[in-house]
Amino acid sequence: MDGEESRQLPLAQLSLLALGLGVVTGLGAVAFRDLIGLIHNLLFTGHALVQYDANIFTAPSPWGPLVILVPVLGAVGVTFLVTNFAPEAKGHGVPEVMDAIYYKGGVIRPVVALVKSLASALAIGSGSSVGREGPIIQIGSALGSTLGQIVRLPSGQRIALVAAGAGAGIASTFNTPIGGVMFAIELMMPEVSVATFLPVAIATGTATFVGRWFFGDMPAFHVPSLQAMAVDPSALIVLALFAVLGALTGVAAGGFTQGLYLLEDIFDRIRSRYLRHMLGMLILGALMYLLLRTLGQYYVDGVGYATVQAVLVGQISSFWLLGLLAVCKALATSLSLGSGSSGGIFSPSLFIGATLGGGFAALLNAAGLPIQLSVPAFAMVGMGAMVGGGTGAVMTAVTMIFEMTRDYSIVMPMIVAVAMSIGARRMLSRETIYTLKLVRRGRAIPKARHANMFLVRSAREVMDADIQVLPADASFDDYLRQPEHAGRLRHVVVTDKGHIYGVIRVNTGLRRGLEGAHTGVSLGDVASRNFTVVGEDETAFDVIRRMWRRGAIMAVVVRGRGVPRGSDVAGVITKEHVADSVADSVKAYPE
Repeated sequence: MDGEESRQLPLAQLSLLALGLGVVTGLGAVAFRDLIGLIHNLLFTGHALVQYDANIFTAPSPWGPLVILVPVLGAVGVTFLVTNFAPEAKGHGVPEVMDAIYYKGGVIRPVVALVKSLASALAIGSGSSVGREGPIIQIGSALGSTLGQIVRLPSGQRIALVAAGAGAGIASTFNTPIGGVMFAIELMMPEVSVATFLPVAIATGTATFVGRWFFGDMPAFHVPSLQAMAVDPSALIVLALFAVLGALTGVAAGGFTQGLYLLEDIFDRIRSRYLRHMLGMLILGALMYLLLRTLGQYYVDGVGYATVQAVLVGQISSFWLLGLLAVCKALATSLSLGSGSSGGIFSPSLFIGATLGGGFAALLNAAGLPIQLSVPAFAMVGMGAMVGGGTGAVMTAVTMIFEMTRDYSIVMPMIVAVAMSIGARRMLSRETIYTLKLVRRGRAIPKARHANMFLVRSAREVMDADIQVLPADASFDDYLRQPEHAGRLRHVVVTDKGHIYGVIRVNTGLRRGLEGAHTGVSLGDVASRNFTVVGEDETAFDVIRRMWRRGAIMAVVVRGRGVPRGSDVAGVITKEHVADSVADSVKAYPE
């Protein structure tokens, strides 16, 4: 794909492609949500309707105890689609997109978009405890990749469209344009520049506009006016409690991550994919029905937004119920994804975070803490802390929760809690819930976006100046008899009539075996013409790109301008010098 047929598009044309991608992804998000609604209504009520508000609890199904089999029925369809058409559609989607970015040049099979849409809609609609954001991220990414393959873009621009599709998907799902951009930057983009940021921003903004056209401009959750922290001496204590909540949530995020993959390993022992997923969904169905009979609602089915909304408006404020729901949701999601479902973990993380945060505040209030804590405020902070701790997307968590609730007073405690959460989670697991899946396959993903400071160094700083410039007619035998240089590689620039003719690399430690040799050849005879000439002020990035394009073994660094002559040679740069310079620049990064 990156061969002769690929072509770099100007930024303006790439931005137009991103605009179209945003429109298509936004429409895809609308169709995806309608499909979820249709399947949900058919399986839970028997009515063919697309209207479905996930923020309202599902009414008890007329099927009675047979509702336990609804997730099992969905499991059969999901397994059929994933097994026969797109194995990449299994799971929560984001790891597959990251794998495509870092290991496949941004290539995602076009069929993934269709299969992921159908499989995830069937999973969520039938009650599987997964989110709808992971699927739309993978769907948007697959659309971006497909567009890049059709236009035959090089891998860098194709990856930019993949990231743009991912950001557009999550933005249109939650009505969070800034959060969508941050998500793409933190998790999807190997590098950030105008050439990559602009397409992402355009696609994300366009998809958000399309989503608002159909769903309105309301935030994902309605949150009553609240003051997270009063401006009085107690504020410091409350802030400290938010920090404690963040640490506890980080521990929960680490436990949730490990528990999910533990259940996946357990289910993988069942050879039949159909049997393992049906068994997992049978247990989930039983859990849903048990919660309905004892507590009056299914609670853990689907995306779980109704429970989150109930916590945020104060309808659920009992610490034991909130704690129970957090455990049940973690179990339900682990059962769903561990047994083979198709859906995201973002929404379950919001659910677990909201119930943990609200339960923490409710417990302290019940214990007689002299400061009355706001259960909805702690629930909101818990949502961000759980998402940030589990996914590693710290800035995304803060911005998205703010955009989803539009309550600015929550931002400061959110930052503190998210920081504590990711710190606590890293003590238990260095990998996030996304990267751990790939690491288990042997696919390492960078945990940070390092600016490669070495690439901005000038050729003068990278080159080896300890070289020799010798004429082409000089005897090679005489050169071999020169004093050794501690066994190191010696670089020679060969000139012919004052002009640069070629280069030689000699391991001076091998000279002893050739001291008595009489080859009769000159330096010009053994010199390699496989070199390139660069100016001493050129950046290492430009030098490497020129060496790679020309397949050169060495770059000769020259002073001044005009036609380079032997007297202008200042040094040479080889691949070893590049590697040494990179290694030296790594020292600037914290371990």
